[in-house]
Amino acid sequence: MLRKSLKLHALLHSADLIEQHLRIELEPLGLRPRQARLLDALDHAGTSSQVDLARAFDVSPASMSTMTQRLVQGGYVLRTVDPDERRTNTLELTEKGRALLSDVRKAWRNVDRIIENAIGAENAGQLASLAFGLRDALGGRPPAKALKAGKPHKADVDNRRRT
Repeated sequence: MLRKSLKLHALLHSADLIEQHLRIELEPLGLRPRQARLLDALDHAGTSSQVDLARAFDVSPASMSTMTQRLVQGGYVLRTVDPDERRTNTLELTEKGRALLSDVRKAWRNVDRIIENAIGAENAGQLASLAFGLRDALGGRPPAKALKAGKPHKADVDNRRRT
């Protein structure tokens, strides 16, 4: 009886299952879910520093460095040193990275179809609306939007308040 009252468990379990499907879809591309989202964010933002990307994705700079290194090695992202700030790396998509995005978006659409097949198109639409609403209410925003705004992620602001 207690488990049904804990909505968090159902959300977490569903998110894990959806991510497993996404991993399967992205595996032939050699990408992980966050790497795919990173490519999409760079496509929307144009160029960005690794530090700004880390803030937008709410990960540590070291994690972002590892994630981007794989993309640089794969030829999907170009890393250059910012001429104005030698300690800052600027990232941008290569043509190979832009080409890969169509396959990434196809994988995302496939997972959308998996969700629709599982709960119906109308429920899937409602679920997406509720998920966006929850994200926004909790102070989240898409990484590409955070990069364009040039503002820190809400979690960064909250963490600064606690320290």
